[in-house]
Amino acid sequence: MREPSASSGPATQGDLGWDLLGAVPRVAVLLPLPLREPYDYRVPDGMTLNPGDIVEVPLGPRRVVGVVWGPGSGQVESGRLKPVVRRFDVPAMTGVARRFVEWVAAYTMTLPGFVLRMAMSVPSALEPPRPMLAYTRKPGAEPPPGFKMTDPRKRVLALLDDTLAGGPPRTPSELAEEAGCGVTVVRGLAEAGLLEPVMLNPTTIGRQPDWLRPGPALSATQQAAADDLRTRVEAGGYSTVLLDGVTGSGKTEVYYEAIAAALKQGKQALVLLPEIALSAQWLDRFARRFGAPPAEWHSELTGAQRRDTWRAVAKGEVPVVVGARSALFLPYPDLGVIVVDEEHDSAYKQEEGAIYHARDMAVARAHLGGLPIVLVSATPSLETKVNADSRRYARIELPGRHGGAVLPDIELVDLRRDRPPARHWLAPSLTRALTETLAGGEQAMLFLNRRGYAPLTLCRACGHRMQCPNCTAWLVEHRLARKLQCHHCGLSQPLPHACPECGEEGSMAACGPGVERIAEEVAELFPEARAAIMASDTLFGPRAIQEMVRKVGDHELDIIIGTQVMAKGHHFPMLTLVGVVDADLGLNGGDLRAAERTYQLLHQVAGRAGRGERPGRVMLQTFMPEHPVMQALAAGDRDGFYQLEAEMRLEAGMPPFGRLAALIVSGEDPTLVERVAMALGRAAPRSETVHVLGPAPAPLALLRGRHRRRLLLKAPRSTPVQPLIAEWLERVEIPPAVRVQIDVDPYSFL
Repeated sequence: MREPSASSGPATQGDLGWDLLGAVPRVAVLLPLPLREPYDYRVPDGMTLNPGDIVEVPLGPRRVVGVVWGPGSGQVESGRLKPVVRRFDVPAMTGVARRFVEWVAAYTMTLPGFVLRMAMSVPSALEPPRPMLAYTRKPGAEPPPGFKMTDPRKRVLALLDDTLAGGPPRTPSELAEEAGCGVTVVRGLAEAGLLEPVMLNPTTIGRQPDWLRPGPALSATQQAAADDLRTRVEAGGYSTVLLDGVTGSGKTEVYYEAIAAALKQGKQALVLLPEIALSAQWLDRFARRFGAPPAEWHSELTGAQRRDTWRAVAKGEVPVVVGARSALFLPYPDLGVIVVDEEHDSAYKQEEGAIYHARDMAVARAHLGGLPIVLVSATPSLETKVNADSRRYARIELPGRHGGAVLPDIELVDLRRDRPPARHWLAPSLTRALTETLAGGEQAMLFLNRRGYAPLTLCRACGHRMQCPNCTAWLVEHRLARKLQCHHCGLSQPLPHACPECGEEGSMAACGPGVERIAEEVAELFPEARAAIMASDTLFGPRAIQEMVRKVGDHELDIIIGTQVMAKGHHFPMLTLVGVVDADLGLNGGDLRAAERTYQLLHQVAGRAGRGERPGRVMLQTFMPEHPVMQALAAGDRDGFYQLEAEMRLEAGMPPFGRLAALIVSGEDPTLVERVAMALGRAAPRSETVHVLGPAPAPLALLRGRHRRRLLLKAPRSTPVQPLIAEWLERVEIPPAVRVQIDVDPYSFL
């Protein structure tokens, strides 16, 4: 990815000198719809609009929300223009935010209106919040005759006695919660004339993070790293820093100091996390460090929470936001620093709608806003590592674990020699290690990145395999829920009693292990052990994850069996053994980044062991102990692995040393999809340096009922691929029933 420059992408009108449009008769309004350019609207008499103002305008028979993008183009006669209906009383979208929308659209080849929709994802936040009913103590009021003063009523009045001295009014729900009673008690006191109603403007502002609050003692290495980050934030200006530290080195506490520096200056801070699962312990640590929680932004928030948070961020009332990739598009008026934690994680790649990588877009956002960004990882992406090695990015290293803890020993369990018993999946050596760990009063983690009970169900009689009718994927058995499920489209159906192909009863067999099957084996081997499954389909939402993390931290569990949900970010002092059931799983499929992803994931999983005072041990079950990934993990030779991977990519001209862009052709009619894909293949740009592979069926040739073909453009790193693709698509007519998605810098090849 190239960082934006002064000339990259179209400039917003507000940055060309029209900072105040004043009494211009028309304005250009960009709408959050799949549109390529703004529409002109007439400015009514008495209304003054400026670039970035959020307005309501007519579009056909309906009214829609949009953003003033600049003065009108003049291409439509004044008499035909429809007037702007109103301007919303919310802060205008900043020039940096508008340039960011345009830059993301240009880079990802997405319509600007579609990108704007991500930045205006909460229309309800544009309306002022409704006043809330609250109560104070009515001075001099006495209970009416016959009104019994029960203990709950007395507690409510006692809470409100401070309002007579200027204390804050409280809502009925707040009073009921603090007094330990029902809301009806509060209403009864109001009806009796003992409380005085007050209408309050609601606010999301609670306790604010305190940058003056002292943090934990840092080691000399941590302190030097924190000082470096703090200096960058205080100085301002764009810079990208890789905070490169081993698992358990205290990277989070170091970049907290960068957040503190931003808060000291009165600026906002954004922290991106790849998954909600990582937020539970992170939020607790943040609250301990700063005395108050940050604002959260992720898909699990309620509509009211999203509305209040969006509005508070826009007004500058929220100093710190932690969230998933979409948090990057919130309306920050004054960002001071961006942190991308676990920057290597593939969850930062948005695969639907506007296809983008949040880490790369965060670097662009920092560049446009002139502010520092910190990329954090124990296993950086090869792209980031190459940028740091070439000094395009600065690098800060934390080579040792904090507090005297040491990195765990990693040993390879060769499944060709150390075979598990029939219908079991844990090798004898791993079973012995589990026995020793439990006997020592310590905890163990068994990792398998495969949800459910079994990845495949087939008929022993005829060989029929249960496949999703909407996707090129097997249905996964979830025995606990008694169903078969597709992990791509969500289709779910009951477990069959008989084969749907031959009708044989009792012939359906589960093949291969998922975490549920490993949990079944653990229960058989260690019936006294307290075990639990930790996976995305057994933990619903942040609260469930937080409760599971608490149980592990409080040693209420002995063995945790889970997927990558538990692989990163968690700190469990008593967890000393990590067993990876199938270390080879991620190496299948021929993906460009398969080796890199597998190394990163297994390194992160291994990093959960031995983070406290007791040493850790990691056992990787593999059929390929000679594989470079396994050898690098066992030897602790991270840089050697990256060097080998870089040499292979360089020789092949693959990212980060070359450019890739994918075209995914999809539709419900396979014949029409094939015809369009072939036409694109014939019209593809080709030269001595630019090559196009395909069209070919995608690995998931059928996804959610749509047939899919892929074409892959490969070019030198210096080649801007967007103009090539734009010219390419202009040469082929795409019928409405076929969709062509563009994925610049693809991470997944499914």
